[in-house]
Amino acid sequence: MNRLTKVAGAVMMAMAAGASLSAQAADVVKVGFLTTLSGPASAPGVDEREGFMLAMKMLGNKLGGVPAEVIVVDDQFSPDAAKQGADRLIKREKVDILSGFVYSNILLAVAPAAFASKTVVVSANAGPAQLAGAGCNPYFFSASYQNDATHEAAGKLMADKGYQRVAIIAPNYPAGKDASAGFKRFLKKDPALELFPKLGQLDFATEIAQLRAANIDALYFFLPGGMGVNFVKQYAAAGMDPKIVRVMPAYDADQQMLSNGDLIAGVANTGQWSADLPNEQNRAFVAAYVKEYGHQPSMFASQAYDAAMLIDSAVKAIGGKVENREALIAAIKAANFKSVRGGFKFAANHFPIQNQYARVVTKAADGKYVNNMTQTLLPDHVDAYVGQCKMP
Repeated sequence: MNRLTKVAGAVMMAMAAGASLSAQAADVVKVGFLTTLSGPASAPGVDEREGFMLAMKMLGNKLGGVPAEVIVVDDQFSPDAAKQGADRLIKREKVDILSGFVYSNILLAVAPAAFASKTVVVSANAGPAQLAGAGCNPYFFSASYQNDATHEAAGKLMADKGYQRVAIIAPNYPAGKDASAGFKRFLKKDPALELFPKLGQLDFATEIAQLRAANIDALYFFLPGGMGVNFVKQYAAAGMDPKIVRVMPAYDADQQMLSNGDLIAGVANTGQWSADLPNEQNRAFVAAYVKEYGHQPSMFASQAYDAAMLIDSAVKAIGGKVENREALIAAIKAANFKSVRGGFKFAANHFPIQNQYARVVTKAADGKYVNNMTQTLLPDHVDAYVGQCKMP
């Protein structure tokens, strides 16, 4: 069974006891938050939950001024468990919106049932190509990125540096295939070696031996959650040539990986957010997150925070009438909220148009490792699939 948690504000409980909103608005906005909260792949899901729930706390456990109920479900890193959880959220709990989703295979397993039931999905992370091009859907929005984008920025970074023999390693699942496609699109040549280990794999002896034999001068590695931590430890233990330049996605270079900062010091990483982005909303988010949880936020947390704020702006714009799905979709598309990324707008396929930055892992004065932004690689970047989307 899925582990399920309900989080609701005191105001919502008071209303359930007898108070009511306008007959034209919902009594409560219900959000099903489906993410990975158990096992070695759970660190991103925990970060997502923390970011979303911080936003809810700052909003007084309301969305658009309407009391809100967030029902958190652990997908257990299993598409089958995710489908069962989504079925419960859609049919029994009758949620208005689904959010969360770390892994693309989980999202793709759940999406058909969500769309069939006209449940709006606001992904806080997963952004598979299947939902960006010909398979785009009016009921789907990405509050994060299209999967390829982070890797496209990495490809550009490596192409600009002129590395000759480049390898890429990514999991063998939809987001891993998107990673390869995006990376090669901007690297503008075929890598010397491509490796696709099983999603969730924790032993990389074979892959590291292949990397050693390939005589590479640069490596791009996308290995989410516990995969990445195990890889960098095993890579170091294998005594790989320190001259090999390593680059990784920004979301894999945050909290969990920074606890192993001595193994990735100086490693560049790419993505659409950094804790040091100089805007008021981001500074407030980072300060509130550190106060609440005692550590720096990750990119996963920032995206989930934005997802909650995006939903809040839409519910407010339609006066809480979330049962009007067409109005809700239009209000989400308007994206009238202050993002931690600065400006935020959607392309025609409901994926963000946004900058992609380069960061580097650096040891701060207090001895802790942080990421410092170094340059803008792709300004106002639009994903590669939007032209295939024929959504009205």
